[in-house]
Amino acid sequence: MTVDAVRAFLSAHAPDLKVVELEASTATVEMAARGHGVAPAQIAKTLSLRIKDRTLLIVTSGDARLNNRKIKDVLGGKPRMLGADEVVALTGHPVGGVCPFGLATPLPVYCDVSLKAFDEVVPAAGSINSAVRIAPGRMAALVNAEWIDVCDRPGSA
Repeated sequence: MTVDAVRAFLSAHAPDLKVVELEASTATVEMAARGHGVAPAQIAKTLSLRIKDRTLLIVTSGDARLNNRKIKDVLGGKPRMLGADEVVALTGHPVGGVCPFGLATPLPVYCDVSLKAFDEVVPAAGSINSAVRIAPGRMAALVNAEWIDVCDRPGSA
């Protein structure tokens, strides 16, 4: 069902993009990188967060880590990760398959600047074994994401 929501979204907004489904799970950054033959940093992981009374998604590079100070400065509060049931209810996607496409609930999407290091990134596509290959700028444009700097990358902290 949820991969179908992503396919429907892409069909309407980016018909040239195709969902890639693998037999093996790609639910973690490491598994996804192995499965798609890319560096872990190229995996675009989507985090479901609550900041005060706002629920939002932040898409980051696979090797980036949220910096709570930066998030507080940029988004006005301390982030709290949503529980798995809440993630499914709000996004329509299971943890490990969350992406900014085909959401069950309209949510603000932010893309961390860590993604701009790549010509192509690989976000999930609504299930724990599906993904899309896409340029980070195009991904952000498709979901009306705002670019922000809220992460640390290995070697940058």
